[in-house]
Formats: sequence, structure tokens, C-alpha cells
Amino acid sequence: MAEAAKKKIQIPHTYTIIFLLMIVVAILTWIVPSGAFETAEVNGREVTVAGTYQEVDKVSVDPETGKEIDLRQGFDALLEAPINGIVAAAEVVAFVFVVGGAFQIITATGAIDAGMRRVVRRFKKKDIIVIPIAMLLFALGGSTFGMAEETLPFFAIFLPIMISMGFDSITAFMIVFIGAKAGYIASTVNPFSVLVSQGILGITGNPQLWLRLIMFVVIVGMSIAWVMLYARKVRKNPEKSLTYKDDLAKRAELEKVADDTPFTARQKWILLVFLAGMVLLVWGLVTQGWYMAEVSAIFMGMGLISGIIAGFSQGKIAQEFVVGLKDFAFSAIVIGLARGVLVIATNGMIIDTILNALANGLAGVAPAVYSSILYIVENLLTILVPSSSGLAALTMPIFGPLTELMGLNPEGAVTAVCLAEPMMTIIAPTSAILVAGLAVCKVSLGQWWKTCWKWWLLMSVVCMVFCAISATIPLP
Repeated sequence: MAEAAKKKIQIPHTYTIIFLLMIVVAILTWIVPSGAFETAEVNGREVTVAGTYQEVDKVSVDPETGKEIDLRQGFDALLEAPINGIVAAAEVVAFVFVVGGAFQIITATGAIDAGMRRVVRRFKKKDIIVIPIAMLLFALGGSTFGMAEETLPFFAIFLPIMISMGFDSITAFMIVFIGAKAGYIASTVNPFSVLVSQGILGITGNPQLWLRLIMFVVIVGMSIAWVMLYARKVRKNPEKSLTYKDDLAKRAELEKVADDTPFTARQKWILLVFLAGMVLLVWGLVTQGWYMAEVSAIFMGMGLISGIIAGFSQGKIAQEFVVGLKDFAFSAIVIGLARGVLVIATNGMIIDTILNALANGLAGVAPAVYSSILYIVENLLTILVPSSSGLAALTMPIFGPLTELMGLNPEGAVTAVCLAEPMMTIIAPTSAILVAGLAVCKVSLGQWWKTCWKWWLLMSVVCMVFCAISATIPLP
């Protein structure tokens, strides 16, 4: 009976949700009036011109060819939408595949894993200082290359270490999970968050990188402070931990991590290559206006050089690249399918109608209120589409132009999706890494919610403030 109830409340697969959205949007093309804004080129970008919206007929005749033009999207358009969406988003899909494959080569060398282990081992006897150092390293990974699922092995590493130091299972979980998530929230050059979102809107050069660096300091700093305060509290009074009884059993069963894995010279060189690549990436984005091709080239170069330094054969490098393609296939295809929803809406010419209605409805709304609404909407959509790149592909074509129609900086829309998606995955049961990390640390979802809800609400307010700032910064 319980199993049957569980099946009833099961959330549909992301692909299913997107296909249902395709059906809904196709139906809307028969109901919602079609229309279009005029556009103008500003600084190399196509910008929607406010006040120029005009309705068009659903069915008309092309004066040049004499053929009938029907904007209503039928069953054939629905079935063609997935492939048309993937084709329309080909550049972004290819970008995700290349970056994912290249990063897998770096991961396979063990350099990142060994480097993290070395840091933990070195500061293990210095007690609570392990927390800010480890969280900062995870945050840098989340902010630069979108570290998320890659954190999974570290839950098992930190669990016995934290328990042996007198902390609890939740502390171990937070160091890894909140560390990486705080960095992901405050993404600076994360290719799966910031760069994908900006790419969809045609924004080059990461113009608000300076603001994102400030966000990184604030958000990561607040996250580290919260985890340290929590850790001190439960060590001083272990009974206050929600996992106190479970941790008593863990202390009896778990032994300290005995990690004798060497940190080789090859791995040190690979980390230097990775660091140099990140520096080059920031330089290119800020000063050279680099776009997806250049960014993917940097990651590809880092992957190949890392594989060579590690002594991988050409076959091994190719195999690991394929593993990376497989791991990122879900996100890449989500982007294409999400674009399919927009293909239907675009072909039905209802996007500008929706934008016009939203712009009129939100007319006179204060920028801070608008950006907060945008953040909350992205937050809620994450429950259905728990993927930063997938959510960006689904929402940026609408929210970017809408933000411009409101007279605000479209970077505000980028900031909203970059902050809202990872914030929701901190508590959403659809977040794969959340569920996996809790399982490794043997912490229930309910225990986690009871522990983090105050911090989550505070961070949500901070994120909405940054969204407002981003949206109100004047365009260059």
C-alpha cells in the first residue's frame, strides 16, 4: 500500500516534463494570439524594441509564393520539435559535450581527488580549520567548472574524519555539499551555468564578472561561517545533533580514513595545468570577448594535456572522453529538448505575445520586485528541471528579452537562473547529488531540511538582493 502511494506522488522524468510542455505550448499556439516585436541590433546583439508589438494572423498567404502560412502547431510539429530543438541549440549542446568529455579526462587522472585528499590529510590535526579550507576548495570547483556530481566520493572521505574529530554526519555532509553548492550558486565562469545562460542571450565577455566575484566572497563566506557555527555547536553539545544516536553507532563502526594514496608529481603538474587554464579562461572572457568555441577549446586543451601528463595512451584519453560524453548526455539533451519547446512557440509566434502581456502586466513594478519575481519563478521551475543548463535553455529566451523590455539589464535574468537553480537543488528531492550525498552520510532528507531551512531562507534573500543589483546595473 505504501509502495503504491509512493508511485502516485513520483515526479515525472525531466524529459517527460519537457515533452508535456511541448504539448501545452503547441496547444497555446492555437489559442494565444500571434504577434511580433521589432528588433534592433545593439552592441552586436538583437534587442527587442519596446512598444513595437503587432499582432499577426494565424493563417495567411505568402504574397511571394502564394503558399498558405499556418502558425498553429500540429501533431507533426510536436514530433519534429525534439530534433529541431537539438539542431537549434547545436552550439550549446556541443559545448556541453566537449567540456564534459574534456573534464572527465582531468578527473580520470585522479589529480583533483588526490589534491583534495592531500589538503584534508595535511590539516586533519588542525581541527576545525579543515572546514573553511575544504569548503573553499569545493566552492572554487563549483564556481569555475560546475563541480557537483564530482563531489560524491568526498562524502565517504569526510564522514569518518568529521566523526573522529567530534563532529556529526551532517557536518561532513555540509562541508562537501554546501561547499560545492555555495560556489555553484556564486558561479563566476561556470560553463554550465553562467556561460550557457549568457550564450543563449548572445552576451559575450562575462560583463558582470566583477559582481560575480563579490557574490562569491559573500555567499561562500556566509556558507562557511554557518557550517563552522553549526560544527562548533554540535561538538560542544552532541545531543543537539539530529543524527546523534546514529553517529554513536557510526563511531563504533567507522575507523579513521587511512589514505596512503600518493600525490604524484604528475598530478601536481596536472593541477598546475588546470589552474593555468582557469586563469587563461578568465583573461579571455574579460579582455578578449571569448565565446563558447574558445572556452571549449581551453577545456579541450586542459583535458588533452592532462591526459598526456598522466601517461594515458591515446585509447585511454578517447575512452575517458566518451565517459564524459555519457555523463553529460542528460544535460546536453535536456538543453536541446528545452529548446524544442521554444521552437514550437517561435514557429507559432506566441513568444512576443507572452512577453508583451508580461511587460504590460509588470509595468511600473519596481526593479527589485521584478527581479525577485524572476528569481522565485526560476526557483520553482528547478523542481521540475533540476539542471542549470537545461533551465537556462528553457527560460532565457523568454526572461532575457522580458528583462530588457522592463528597461533592465538582461544580465539580471542570467543572475536569476544562476542563483535560483542551485539554491533550490539544496532542498529539492529531485536533486540527484543531494539525495546521493545524504545516502552516503546516512542522513535523512527530513533531518537535512530541519537543519538547513533557516540558512536557506537567509541565503534566498541574499540571492534576491544580488538579482536586483545585477538587473539594475546600466548596460555598457
